[in-house]
Amino acid sequence: MNEIEHKITALREELEQYNYEYYVLSSPTISDSLFDAKMKELEGLEALHPEYGDPFSPTQRVGSDLSKSFTSVEHRYPMLSLGNTYSEDEVKDFYERTSRTLNEPFELVAELKYDGASISLTYEKGRLVQAVTRGDGTRGDDVTANVRTIRSIPLKLRGAGYPAQFEIRGEVLLPRAEFERLNREREMQEEPLFANPRNAASGTLKQLNPAIVASRRLDACLYYVLGESLPFDEHYANLEAARMWGFKIPDVIRKCCSLQDVSDYIAHWNEARKKLPVATDGIVLKVNSLRQQLFLGYTAKSPRWAIAYKFQAEQAVTRLNSVSYQVGRTGVVTPVANLDPVLLSGTTVKRASLHNADIIAGLDLHIGDRVFVEKGGEIIPKITGVDLKARTVPTHEKVGFIETCPECGASLVRPEDETACYCPNEWECPPQIKGKIEHFVTRRAMDINIGRETIETLYREGYVRNAADLYALQPADLLRLERWAEKSARNLAESIEASKQVPFERVLYGLGIRYVGETVAKRLACAFTSMEALEQAGMESLVSVDEIGERIARSVVNYFADARNRTLIARLKAYGLQMSLREDLLSARSDKLKGATFVISGTFTRHSRDEYKALIERCGGKNTSAVSGNTDYILAGENMGPAKLGKAQKLGIKLISEEEFLNLIES
Repeated sequence: MNEIEHKITALREELEQYNYEYYVLSSPTISDSLFDAKMKELEGLEALHPEYGDPFSPTQRVGSDLSKSFTSVEHRYPMLSLGNTYSEDEVKDFYERTSRTLNEPFELVAELKYDGASISLTYEKGRLVQAVTRGDGTRGDDVTANVRTIRSIPLKLRGAGYPAQFEIRGEVLLPRAEFERLNREREMQEEPLFANPRNAASGTLKQLNPAIVASRRLDACLYYVLGESLPFDEHYANLEAARMWGFKIPDVIRKCCSLQDVSDYIAHWNEARKKLPVATDGIVLKVNSLRQQLFLGYTAKSPRWAIAYKFQAEQAVTRLNSVSYQVGRTGVVTPVANLDPVLLSGTTVKRASLHNADIIAGLDLHIGDRVFVEKGGEIIPKITGVDLKARTVPTHEKVGFIETCPECGASLVRPEDETACYCPNEWECPPQIKGKIEHFVTRRAMDINIGRETIETLYREGYVRNAADLYALQPADLLRLERWAEKSARNLAESIEASKQVPFERVLYGLGIRYVGETVAKRLACAFTSMEALEQAGMESLVSVDEIGERIARSVVNYFADARNRTLIARLKAYGLQMSLREDLLSARSDKLKGATFVISGTFTRHSRDEYKALIERCGGKNTSAVSGNTDYILAGENMGPAKLGKAQKLGIKLISEEEFLNLIES
């Protein structure tokens, strides 16, 4: 082994150890900055010496932007569900039934039931080779690329003594702090909030872009080892062995030798779980002996040797004092219940979202009502009902959704196909004005280093009324504001100037056109190549773009129909923002596929599906998702969907391979 290879190997081993200490042991022995420096050093060496590449290197955990569809995989061992109970009496029945059936001493292993996305990991010769979701219990989706980004899941095992091949199962989790961070970001972008950490973890695990998965900092807890040659005949002992191999095995697992042990465990965690960094919804009890598990067997749906005890969702009763209304950047008006403070799942709750007018009507709320409050997924407070017995006669004022904007007084509107009510006064309603500017400066849009408080100050002092006003700011303007110095004013000016190089698709996203998120903005930018072309596009040409439906198209048309929006764009263009695709992207365009309609199906090795869609559009072709008589070609990868294949054969549509397609556009 030469010096370079030795250095790369040593860095990998060092970083793997730091990862293990940080993500599994929760005992970091190195600072984040030093860790990052070593990671960058390894990345640099690997880039210079690709001959020493290793797919299991710590640098491969960050997730590429290669999008793949998920392949369905049959589980070697079915992932059965557990029988559930909310009653300790039924736990007692399970214990006594197990005792009668075995007719010999036995132990139970008590574990917390984590509220995440079930995963099954397969290891061969100490390396992770496959990760599969639960699916329907018989088949699941192969999400190996995404799971490789989760730092608490080892890519290579530690120590020795592990079987040549085995599975280990557990839950992929989103910690509470990360869940709240994601929802804060989504709320700022006025995207739908995740209902609970479980949904967020599951949705993240099925992202087509592993880079997004890596950014969300998923965690995992493992709790079940399966295989033909496990080291021990006890479930608990195998978990302890797995801990030594580098897996994150929860340290709350306990052996119970009596029903009293089980009751004590339930009583303790019914309260203590509220302080955990991840969501739990119950306790799982498993017979410890694998021999006894085999003897007890299975029903059609679940093992007879295990049961799940579910915690009751904690509920509190408090008084509804008032309902206030918040206005977002797109004009959506959200009602919020203001409550008497009440302790719920370890935190004091004073407010709860009422979502929309339909929710309010369904609850039949009156001011002063005693209302039942729960936490969805033990995170987001919600009102689940009214204590009608506590309602006095005559009742207080009935809560009805407001008809005018609480900020500017404009009459609210509600589109026929939506549950949300909107304030249409976007150019004069303060929270909409400030919200649009806040959206414009975000990292995923223009990436201008300015915070919400500064925008509030600039708005209050009359310096900004729209995004274009940012580019008219002078350092002298900022120095007139409280707590501004020359350095901070200069930094903001440099950040604003740098934003003029942000590519066209991000400028388009930053405009905040309703329903035009990052992905839609990229599609529109690729299809129309310039703001001028997009401004002139009609409904027909817009809906012809892949994944652009009538609702998005109508929103785009309406946006450009407003002279004030066109004036805003003209000002931004005059300040030097990018209003068209880069020349290198434009020069790569052709009409080789002009008039041809493609459907993409299967998985590919040379490019991602999104990259192929972009290539098709760049060459003048059109993408659609459904096979029909109008389809000219199907770009067919591995594991093409059988339904699409059958329909293509029936309609006589030509299937072309990845290589054939690349030859077609290169010819």
